Amino acid sequence: MAKQLGISFGTVIILTGAAVLLLWIPIRQMPGLGTVSNVIVLGLAADATLAVLPPLESMVARSALLVGAIVLNAIATGMYIGAGFGPGPRDGLMTGLHARTGWSLRVIRTAIELSVLLIGWLLGGKFGVGTVIYALSIGPADPAVPTVVQPARQPQRGQPSPGNSLLN
Repeated sequence: MAKQLGISFGTVIILTGAAVLLLWIPIRQMPGLGTVSNVIVLGLAADATLAVLPPLESMVARSALLVGAIVLNAIATGMYIGAGFGPGPRDGLMTGLHARTGWSLRVIRTAIELSVLLIGWLLGGKFGVGTVIYALSIGPADPAVPTVVQPARQPQRGQPSPGNSLLN
């Protein structure tokens, strides 16, 4: 989409994140500092990273980065949602749908990522094996993050106790 619109990949991330936030309206999900930070910082970081890192040709290096990205993404998600800063756009859609439907976080997150992949492809984008691996792996990885990455906190009225965290 970046090439078709003549904008940077980071700008696409920011615009897509803002568009996904519109999907929060029907599920009454509220953004927080982490939500806004996620949208802006990820877009800017993507552009900065692409500007300084050369494309990797080695399949071993690319595979290692893919696995590392999935693990670090799951840990980061657990940390900022657990800290109460507000979820990122896709994370909020995931937790909001979970709260409204009771469906498994793994299933919801995987469905969101596969939907994003399909929409990107329908818009003329390309994807590879790594994209499919990410889409199928991040759903199970997010809830698998242990609660040790989440700060201890007292449950508030109507909130799950720390032992019943959404990401458990």
